[in-house]
Amino acid sequence: METIDIFRDLAIIVVFAKFFGLVARKLKAPMVVGEIIAGLVIGPCLLNIVQPTEFISIMAEIGVVLIMFSAGLETNLQELKKSGLAAFVIACIGVLVPLVGGSLLYMGMYGFAAVGTDEFFKAVFIGSIMTATSVGITVEVLKEMGHLNSRVGQTILSAAIIDDIIGIIVLTFVLGFKDPDSNTLLVTGKIVLFLVLSVILGYIFYKLFKRYDEKHSHTRRIPIIAIGLCLVMAFVAEKYFGIADITGAYIAGIILCNTRDAEYIDRKVSINGYMFFAPMFFVGIGLKTDFSNVDTSMILFSVGFVAVALLSKIIGCGLVSKCFGYKWTDCLKIGIGMMTRGEVALIITNKGLNLGIIDSSYFTAVILLIIVSSIITPVLLKLLFNKYPESAEKA
Repeated sequence: METIDIFRDLAIIVVFAKFFGLVARKLKAPMVVGEIIAGLVIGPCLLNIVQPTEFISIMAEIGVVLIMFSAGLETNLQELKKSGLAAFVIACIGVLVPLVGGSLLYMGMYGFAAVGTDEFFKAVFIGSIMTATSVGITVEVLKEMGHLNSRVGQTILSAAIIDDIIGIIVLTFVLGFKDPDSNTLLVTGKIVLFLVLSVILGYIFYKLFKRYDEKHSHTRRIPIIAIGLCLVMAFVAEKYFGIADITGAYIAGIILCNTRDAEYIDRKVSINGYMFFAPMFFVGIGLKTDFSNVDTSMILFSVGFVAVALLSKIIGCGLVSKCFGYKWTDCLKIGIGMMTRGEVALIITNKGLNLGIIDSSYFTAVILLIIVSSIITPVLLKLLFNKYPESAEKA
């Protein structure tokens, strides 16, 4: 792809994302919904004037990394500690219920198979696709509404981060049945090691950065150093520990969230994210959607796949939240906040395709899930928070 074509695509994406984002805001819907719809309009689904490319995917990945870094900067550590146990349990159940639900869906439609057979393993893999939550969209919506730092917002954020880690462990175990090179013990050990090192090295860097920030407060070098830490953590997390880069970016934000210039850093990062990189992420979801090769049987499976994936998160995460003293309206917010699926679901599906576990036709169901969950989750969250604002007290 020539450089001039990249400029054309970027111009179209930025303009359409802004236009549909403003239309969504006028209609009292979150801007991210408009940006996703913009991707559907300019992508293969409708106008087909912009094709999903590797360059756009890279820009989208940078966008979600910056979103998660910003979320980490806005994290209230005291509130995070309070919701820590609740978030962990919510994440565990939020993985278990979709895993079981997806497996039963496949077996119910294509027949139950004996444990250990290829069909049984395929059913379990379908369930594993449903496990991971994409926190990027939910975070952007909560930030837009000013509820990211509420008790419910922090619980959703914490649970989604833990959810991704558990989802990676589940995927490792599932692939262990099919791929002899997949070492579940080694991967689990890497995850634990990363978290331990993040605490130790994060504390050291926090002390150094805090001292430097006191001498050079509100200077341009502060956000530059901060973004450098974000990118390093994202790289190290995925490259050496097998953890999603967004998790590393979020932890980088947490390391700096109590520094004097945390708000200043967040403001500078948000300018880049809001104007350019974040739209690439949300528009990119729409660009990857193409329903031209879908047959009747796959449509039925896709509808069931989406329904089970959404309801299983609401049931699993929402009901268990009640055990930790949340109001029913807050339980519903948490369940809906955990519904979104994104890059992790695509990564898991791609793993299955590469290993021959599933064929490419199932990719349609995953894309449909990402589109539906990405659109209805922000809308439902906004309706709930507007109708029940008293349940979203600030930390």
